[in-house]
Order: sequence, then C-alpha cells, then structure tokens
Amino acid sequence: MTTIKQSDLIESISAALQYISYYHPADYIAHLARAYEREQSPAAKDAIAQILTNSKMSATGHRPICQDTGIVNVFLKIGMDVRWEGFTGSVDDAINEGVRQGYNHPDNRLRASIVADPQFERKNTGDNTPAVIFTELVTGNTVDITVAAKGGGSENKSKLAMLNPGDSIVDWVLKTVPTMGAGWCPPGMLGIGIGGTAEKAVLMAKQSLMEDLDMYELQAKSASGAALTKVEALRLELFEKVNALGIGAQGLGGLTTVLDIKINMYPTHAAGKPVAMIPNCAATRHAHFVMDGSGPVYLDPPSLDLWPKVDWTPDYKKSRKVDLNTLTKDEVASWKSGETLLLSGKMLTGRDAAHKRIADMLAKGEKLPVDFANRVIYYVGPVDPMRDEAVGPAGPTTATRMDGFTEMMLAQTGLISMIGKAERGPVAIEAIKKHKSAYLMAVGGAAYLVSKAIKHAVVVGFADLGMEAIYEFDVVDMPVTVAVDAGGTSAHITGPAEWQKRIATGEFKSIPVTSV
Repeated sequence: MTTIKQSDLIESISAALQYISYYHPADYIAHLARAYEREQSPAAKDAIAQILTNSKMSATGHRPICQDTGIVNVFLKIGMDVRWEGFTGSVDDAINEGVRQGYNHPDNRLRASIVADPQFERKNTGDNTPAVIFTELVTGNTVDITVAAKGGGSENKSKLAMLNPGDSIVDWVLKTVPTMGAGWCPPGMLGIGIGGTAEKAVLMAKQSLMEDLDMYELQAKSASGAALTKVEALRLELFEKVNALGIGAQGLGGLTTVLDIKINMYPTHAAGKPVAMIPNCAATRHAHFVMDGSGPVYLDPPSLDLWPKVDWTPDYKKSRKVDLNTLTKDEVASWKSGETLLLSGKMLTGRDAAHKRIADMLAKGEKLPVDFANRVIYYVGPVDPMRDEAVGPAGPTTATRMDGFTEMMLAQTGLISMIGKAERGPVAIEAIKKHKSAYLMAVGGAAYLVSKAIKHAVVVGFADLGMEAIYEFDVVDMPVTVAVDAGGTSAHITGPAEWQKRIATGEFKSIPVTSV
C-alpha cells in the first residue's frame, strides 16, 4: 500500500505548473525545428524563428512561454492500492492548492486568467483556480498525473460534430480546419477523438494532445514500406492534407500548419459517429509524472542543446521603422499587407473586458479614462513583471474577439491602428477599409521575446480589470506584420491562398529534412 501525502501532491502540482510554463516538451521543439528547416515561406519562417527564439529565452529565463498561462487540466490515474495521508479536504482541493501556489510562485508569477460565474459577473478568481480535473481509478499503487495548461486561443477553436456512420472524417477535418482561423497559433498539433458519446469524444481529443509528437517517425515508417495500422494511415493522410491547405505558421501561408495529428477512438452507438477536434498551440504545455509515495516529484530540466541554433533579431533592412509618437492616419494608410514594421514609441492596450466597458461608457456619454486619438491599441493581457522587467511576457491575444468593437473604436475614439494575433473577420476588415486604418499582427507564441521590446509599462485605465486593464507601453522596435491594410487586403487570406496553390504543384515534396 502506497501512501501519498497531501503536501507532496500540492508541491508536485505546483512544481509541474512552473516547469511547463517555461519549458516546451522536447518532442515539440524537435518537430518545430524540422518545420523551420523545411519552411520556404519567408513570413512563416520568420514567425517560427520568433517562436523558437522565444522558447529558448523562456527556458533560460524561467519566464512564461506565452502571456496566456492557460486553464489548468489535470488527468489523474489513481491506483486502487493508494492511501491518502494528511488531507484536510478532497484530492481536488489539494490539486487546486497546488495550482494556487504554482501560479503565485514568488520567482515566476503566472497570469491569472480564470473567471468564475462564466455567464454573468465573470470575475477573475485571482489565482487561476479551479483546475479542470479528470480522475480514473486503476489497478496499482501509484498516482499517474498529467498536467497541462491550455491557452484560451487554442481551446476556443475546439470543434465537435455528431457525424453519421458513413460520413468521412477526412472531409470533416479538411472542411473544419480552415474555419478555425489562426487564433490557435499554428504550427501546433490537432487532437481528434472518434466515438463514444459527445463528451467522450471531446475528452479523448484533449487526452491525445498529451501524447508525444512522433509524426517524423511515422513518416519514416511509411517511407520504409512498413505496414501502417489503420489509425496510423489516417493520421498520416490528415497530416499531409491539412498541411496542403497552406495555412502555415500564424496563418500567413506556408508549408507547415500542423506538426502532428493524434487520434483516439472508443466504441460508439451504431447510429452515429461523434468526432471532436482540439488544437494545441505554439505554447504547447504539458508534463507527465508518477507519484509512488517517496515524496514530491520534480521534473528534470531539458538540455538546452535540444534547441536549434536560431536566434531571431529584427531585420532592419527589410522592415519599416515606425514612430508611434508622431504616427498619422496618412502614414497608416501607406502600409501594405505583408509588410513588416518595427514599432517604437507609446501604444495603448486593451482587450475584451476593456472594449466592453468602453462601449458602455460611450453609450452613456461618459468620458473615457484615456484619449485614443491617433493612437495604436495592442490586444494583450500581460503577465505581471518580475525583478527588473517593465512587464512580463506580453504576446498578442486573438484579434477576432474584438471584431464587433472595431467600427466603434475607429469611428468614435480616434484610434488609427490595432495590433493582435491571427486574422480579422469580414466585419472588422470592412471597418478598417472604411476608416483607412490597418491591423498589425504580432506573433502568438513569442510573448517573452515581444516583452523585451517593452521598456516601460503603466496602467492608465480600468485598473480593476487586472491583466485586462488599459496599459500604456513604451516600446522599441516591436516587430509586427501588416495583416490588413487600409485597402482591406488581408495577409491571412492572400498568404494561405498563394501557398495552397504552390503546395498543390508538388514543388516542395523533394525538399530534404535532415535531423536537428
């Protein structure tokens, strides 16, 4: 009989959450490095370079890979010969205490993103609790634990369909992936659950994301002529066909949209075929460990030799330098879709809650706390600063969530440009075109790298909103790409369209991929 102490479980959960906040899984780095080596799209290759550079910076600096430090998922397999000692509450209570301590660690505070009462007040719980916990009782005398921190941008792209028995999984995936946009920060992976019931399919999809990436091994197996299982063959088919869509890194067009596709299945009712698909983003964060009663578990740090020799720096020759302090509408109107900029000067921030409050204040004729005239707004909810930081990791949030506010902001506040991640929808593009504005895209998954361009940060409005408050950032050479220009041309439409056609010609199949 193994005895697991409450204090050991709490410490193990806390330590694992700290670990995954700044260490990518080794298999993810290996697959992303190969994708970088093979990539032919300049925009996609630059985005992957930023993600890889950011990853190594986080590993060495012990700061979050992404400003969205996720909603915590914990998967428990509890051996039936385990006994618990020193518990003052339930196992779930202990796990949530581990989350609380992990997210408030004095050396690396993580962003609290969880709001209670999701329908009405949506008040932040302040410590990222509660976790979403799944528990199984199994044979044995250990506790098998997988901990993940799932970002909102990727979780929001989860899909569920109740297909008919004869419907094609491949057709459904290829129809559905383009509707997900780039808010899940590709390149990442797709987890697919087939069978069971609706909730079982979704759970299997999520659990599959905890598996190691092994697509290059599977490709090598196929190339050798070895027989593939039906599931392996389906994974390989989906991998090739999803990448042939040309969506690419950050949705800008390129050769790699997914690094791997996982599939889990379960028996289902003869009348149907539930299928769920969940993406994991560029900030893939999960870890596995086993408690055997010998004390808390601490994971070994990965070797820094795992990271490729990729050190992204601004390209001053190809990028236009922009002074935000003297920016005019005419200058914004001169930017072209796909152009890279380096921003310096002062910008404002604001995301979902701030935009909603601005809308309410404008409707009541109330004065806003800041003047947006001729300013740029950055859609971001940063991590709190540590030590000598001006701000913690501060990567962009998904811009489409602000689409419904875009016309209001451009028409009523004097705002002239916006920064976020991923594409804009038709409503926002029409507003941008109408007001001769522009939407700029920063790389999702490069939050720590981006934060180094922020030299000063101060809250200037809605302080009660925490990470969703309005900040003023003073930046130097912050890298962005013009994603939607004043003419309404979107790089997230033109880029994937171009690369889908280029991939279809077969010109890239012969590009060698060496080991990294």
